[in-house]
Amino acid sequence: MPRDESLAAVANVRTVDDDALLTVHDAARFLNVPVSWVYEHTRDNCSAPLPFVKLGKYLRFDARDLRAYVDARRAESTRIRTRR
Repeated sequence: MPRDESLAAVANVRTVDDDALLTVHDAARFLNVPVSWVYEHTRDNCSAPLPFVKLGKYLRFDARDLRAYVDARRAESTRIRTRR
């Protein structure tokens, strides 16, 4: 996928109403990661699991929670880099 198309896909996800729940594919586009990565980060044995809601067999993600997850990871990576 060309870079412009991937940026457009992410932009489309980010303009979704904040109350809307994202699918696994939407969450992967939002985070710019493979769908398999999203599934791996919803498992019980993951050290930094993504916040999600399970509706029957379906996983759904709140965009605000994903933003908070990214912000927390960013803060953690910044803190780790400054220790050196």
